Amino acid sequence: MSDFLQMLGQVLRAEQIRVHEPMSRHTTFRVGGPADYYVEPETKEELAAVLALCRRQKIPYYMLGNGSNLLVGDKGYRGAMVALPKAWAQVRAEGCRIHAGAGALLASAAKLALKESLTGMEFASGIPGTVGGAVVMNAGAYGSELADILASVAVMTPEGQVHRLKAKELELGYRASCIGRRGLVVLEAEFALAPGDAGQIRERMEELAARRKEKQPLEYPSAGSTFKRPPGHFAGKLIQEAGLRGFSVGGAQVSQKHCGFVINRGEADAADILKLCREVQKRVLEHSGVELELEVKVLGEF
Repeated sequence: MSDFLQMLGQVLRAEQIRVHEPMSRHTTFRVGGPADYYVEPETKEELAAVLALCRRQKIPYYMLGNGSNLLVGDKGYRGAMVALPKAWAQVRAEGCRIHAGAGALLASAAKLALKESLTGMEFASGIPGTVGGAVVMNAGAYGSELADILASVAVMTPEGQVHRLKAKELELGYRASCIGRRGLVVLEAEFALAPGDAGQIRERMEELAARRKEKQPLEYPSAGSTFKRPPGHFAGKLIQEAGLRGFSVGGAQVSQKHCGFVINRGEADAADILKLCREVQKRVLEHSGVELELEVKVLGEF
């Protein structure tokens, strides 16, 4: 372990490296034990060097976004969490295109689209993830998804090479892409939007924000929609019909407000949340015959 830390110190500055970093500080569930290493490379060269070092030393690594779709075990993560700091959070407009660094919040890109009177990104204004994480999972809301507006992405291969791929090369599906499977890291995304009316764009964003506030438990830590939408069904409806509204395990609970959300009522640990999710899957399967799949990524040791 100390050898790896020493090698990291040759690639990054001391302030870019943390040891035994609690992941509860970096996930929207506000749970999760310590990652062995937490690193923040600021350039493509530093990122490539970190990934090469991890591979060479056989240290597992995970590219961390905003932690808004992640459940890390209470015993933590044996490996390196690689986070992209502010240097990767630039957003800029170029004609009808928005270019956003992987570390930028998706909401920041949507805000710039509004400022530039560009329409098509309104649905993304309330999605809490980073651009990189959102691209990897083809994030969406209210009937739209990133695949509708994504033009291209700059990615880094496991070997440290940088390529630009067209959206159609990413095999974008429902909450899925080939990015993780191919070991790629998103560096930047380019969104193709259309000229619009700023007033109408703002009105649509405000309407969606009001709907979220009314129907989603935004006052509690959660990871958004916990389960993927099964074909022909709605996860929240299936959970409600199985009699699980308000069902809890420890400090974790199926939201009273929206059954598709599992929330941390303040004292939950990761084990509570995972146990609750598994019980929901089991009971929904027994009640309706439908198998719910987690939308949340489960990582680390429980």
